Amino acid sequence: MRAVVRSHLLLLAFLSFFPSSKSVDGDEYSETQNPAVLPKVTGLIHQRISNLTTFLIKDIGNDLSFCIRNADEDLNGAFNFSKNMDFITNCIKKTKGDVTQRLCTAAEIKFYFYSLFSKGSKTGYVKVNKNCNLKSWVDGCEPGWGCFVDPNQDFELKDEKHMPSRTTDCQPCCEGFFCPRGLACMIPCPLGSYCPLASLNKSTGVCDPYNYQIPPGKPNHSCGTADIWADVGSSTSMFCSPGSYCPNTLNKISCSQGHYCRKGSTTQISCFELTSCNPNTSNQNIHGYGVMLFVGLCLLLLIIYNFSDQVISTKERRKAKSREAAAKHVRETAQARQRWKAAKDVAKKGGSQLSKTFSRTRSQRRPEQTKTSGASKSTEPELPEQVPRDSKDKKKEPGDLTKMTHSLEHDDSKSNEGIDVHIGGENVKKQAPKGKHLHTQSQIFKYAYGQIEKEKAQQNQAQNLTFSGIISMATNSNIRTRPMIEIHFKDLTLTLKKNNKHLLRCVTGKLSPGRVSAVMGPSGAGKTTFLSALTGKTAAGCAVTGQILVNGKNEPIQAYRKIIGYVPQDDIVHGNLTVEENLRFSARCRLSADLPKPDKVLIIERVIESLGLQPVRDSLVGTVEKRGISGGQRKRVNVGLEMVMEPSLLILDEPTTGLDSSSSQLLLRALRREALEGVNICMVLHQPSYALFKMFDDLILLAKGGLIAYLGPVKKLEEYFSSIGIDIPDRVNPPDHLIDILEGIDKPASITREQLPVRWMLYNGYPIPVDMLDLTEGLATPYGSNSNTSDGASSEQSFSSDMPDDSKSSVLKSKDLSNRKTPGIFRQYRYFLGRVLKQRLREGQMQAVDLMILILAGASLGTLAKVTDETLDNAGYTYSVIAVSLLSMIAALRTYSLDKLEYKRETEAGISSLAHFLSKDTIDNFNVIIKPVAYLSMFYFFNNPRSSFEDNYVILACLVYCVTGMAYVLAIAFTPSLAQLWAALVPVVLTLVANQGKDSMVQRYFGKFCYTKWALEAFVISNAERYSGVWLLTRCKSLESGGYDLHDYSLCLIVLVVNGIIARIVAFIILITR
Repeated sequence: MRAVVRSHLLLLAFLSFFPSSKSVDGDEYSETQNPAVLPKVTGLIHQRISNLTTFLIKDIGNDLSFCIRNADEDLNGAFNFSKNMDFITNCIKKTKGDVTQRLCTAAEIKFYFYSLFSKGSKTGYVKVNKNCNLKSWVDGCEPGWGCFVDPNQDFELKDEKHMPSRTTDCQPCCEGFFCPRGLACMIPCPLGSYCPLASLNKSTGVCDPYNYQIPPGKPNHSCGTADIWADVGSSTSMFCSPGSYCPNTLNKISCSQGHYCRKGSTTQISCFELTSCNPNTSNQNIHGYGVMLFVGLCLLLLIIYNFSDQVISTKERRKAKSREAAAKHVRETAQARQRWKAAKDVAKKGGSQLSKTFSRTRSQRRPEQTKTSGASKSTEPELPEQVPRDSKDKKKEPGDLTKMTHSLEHDDSKSNEGIDVHIGGENVKKQAPKGKHLHTQSQIFKYAYGQIEKEKAQQNQAQNLTFSGIISMATNSNIRTRPMIEIHFKDLTLTLKKNNKHLLRCVTGKLSPGRVSAVMGPSGAGKTTFLSALTGKTAAGCAVTGQILVNGKNEPIQAYRKIIGYVPQDDIVHGNLTVEENLRFSARCRLSADLPKPDKVLIIERVIESLGLQPVRDSLVGTVEKRGISGGQRKRVNVGLEMVMEPSLLILDEPTTGLDSSSSQLLLRALRREALEGVNICMVLHQPSYALFKMFDDLILLAKGGLIAYLGPVKKLEEYFSSIGIDIPDRVNPPDHLIDILEGIDKPASITREQLPVRWMLYNGYPIPVDMLDLTEGLATPYGSNSNTSDGASSEQSFSSDMPDDSKSSVLKSKDLSNRKTPGIFRQYRYFLGRVLKQRLREGQMQAVDLMILILAGASLGTLAKVTDETLDNAGYTYSVIAVSLLSMIAALRTYSLDKLEYKRETEAGISSLAHFLSKDTIDNFNVIIKPVAYLSMFYFFNNPRSSFEDNYVILACLVYCVTGMAYVLAIAFTPSLAQLWAALVPVVLTLVANQGKDSMVQRYFGKFCYTKWALEAFVISNAERYSGVWLLTRCKSLESGGYDLHDYSLCLIVLVVNGIIARIVAFIILITR
């Protein structure tokens, strides 16, 4: 009801601008009938109207604020007749000056609009009132007619309570005014309307163009003017027709060539260039612009589709050329120096041989010279005196070969990219390259490859070293050591909470730095579970008991995660990055922040070289859809991701699965080199070859139920099992034979497979669980047992002998104890930005397809959903909200649906989750910018709404930002299939809720929580602001029916953005808690 009153007050204000009853100005003209007085009377009436505007704007602004933003502007747009007041002058002539006697008062206007907008009333009919009812129905009650106020009756136009009596001098209303049926007074028509005097159509009996009939039986009753002003659906005949414009309410002019006139226009609008606008055109045809944009965007998308990867490839090719040039330079330098050393050695050997020959010849000639000394002195020249002189001259002036020798040796001591084949020399420190002083890419690669060549030369020379040379190499400062991590575990047990089943039981031992340990056993023995328990990666439904000590202290293993590498069983690698890009990103984010860039490059190049990945370093790893490197190479990349961060503890879960024998040995040799730097390495294997098995230092053999069957050095394995009656047959791989026994395939005579864990407990003096005591029957403590009373056991035989007893230093909080300061969030954010940008560029084809679908959707909806002024194009915007939300949300799901495993691995390694999330959101903001352009480029030019392109773009940008955040939540919280289902369902359902209307219970309770309601309201408001003048009631009714407020445009945009921010916060919380 309040909204109805508001609508009444609108025209109440407009029409109460006219002067009060019995105006002196009108009487002056009615008495004199002097035409010269007309302009003065007209001006005075209009001035009084203007003076009353300020008085009533406050009430209008308060009651109609939901559909009027600026009362002055909107009132002037509807009732500013200062440019042409002919209709007032004509009415003064017709009424002989008594205009105010026929104008509706405030009470009559209020009553008219109450009848017009009240529920259940018939449009165009006014309820019964004082002047028009069943007992009294004068001619002025008919549509288009009005009556004078009864004589001698005082009244005020501003009177809102009392309606005056109108029964005298009834006649047709003046042109430019409308007279409602059932209300015997007239109201001025707003600008944008056409209110001429109607003419009777004798064939139909209708007064054209207003479609009302004259009363029957009254031959003297003629057609009047317009009979109703309401929304466009109810009073369309009053609106200036499309293709014409009405500068005032009495004149209608057809649009000229090159212009178009919408319905209710007061002026004609010039058409755009290159558009076709014929005379009497209601809207310009800008489909040509849409077609041109469509073709241009299609060409652009085709270019992106076909050449999206070329941007990165060009840069990578330049980098590869620089790297290859540096490697070639280093190799040539190394080969030159090796050749020079070989030549120098040959020269030394030749010189010593010549010296010995010369000395023997000289000794033989000495006796002969003694015998013939007198004769020789007289007959021979003094050659011996000249020889020393010549030799002195040679020493003073070295030859060219000597100069080159000194030059090379001198240069070798200062070179940063060369090699020094002298093992254990003191000049290693002198020749150590200063990587932090290298800046160019070429210098960095030369430095890295020079160091790698130096290490290769040292390894080659190590094969022929003496004992002192080996000691010298072992103490070489060029081999860097890392922080040591020694893991002790005692009675480590892991149990399922729901059924108390043991997955791991009574595991005791240690993992030592600098050693490579293998974990083997039959399927289901708990090998992966053992590694997970050590690294704190156990599942939620498991209970872990026992004790794990790190470097002899009771500290959580997670406190050292920055220097712990964990290689999962599955190859979790980014498929849309190259091998080098995967390794470089891991090194950047996980190595020390203060490590110079050349040293980081050296580490990456060393890992690539040691893993044999040099041929495929610039190849994409590949995905399911796009083929990349081979499975074995992918496995090595999986291992390399952990090697490049230089861990102190490296855990590998089946790294050789899927690799052939040579690849497995290549991998293990690389791991053994890591062990030389003090890395503690432990890995799970399945039946390795004998050659591979001998490369391990220690073996952890697990039996069924997660029990230890053996834990010790590989070289003591056969000795231990021989002592308990199990001999390894000749030409049989020991781990194969032992696993067959643990599986029950081979059954030794002296012991059962269930007794092997018990035998190991007895051998080391460990306590035996009560439920396993029956397995001890018939088992004797073997010779060499490390029981509690035995003090002669080898330390290598039992890892538990070094178990520290002091575990008082309990760490309650998992603080960082790794002493490695990795890059901060902002630096990692920069690294993530570069990585995500490369991934997006390589996914350019998919991005192009997304934009192409949006373009087609915009063209389709722009063509099918034509602009309808009756609803302010509500339907077209509804379809736009659904289409843009649906397509943008489904496309945004890929941001997190495809790399959940990669994110989990990186997060567990200590890489920042916030940097990961912010970088993806930053890159996705490109879609927030470009997708509205793609959609509007078609929809706007095919639909051509009244709102501007800029307003539509801003709304769609906020909408895309909002739904992108919602897509993050769905992608992180659900599996890909469920997320896609929700993404398709949510926009449709929420849009239906938003269109229920303000009186709907669903809208009342849930509408404000629907982002579609705010997006649709913003579209309607931006379009409604373009409707003024005669459209004012249509605007108010449309906004009132939807419950919209013209002042809420900014609020709608803010709500959409805030919803997007809240959705992103929720998505991030889910991301870090799952």
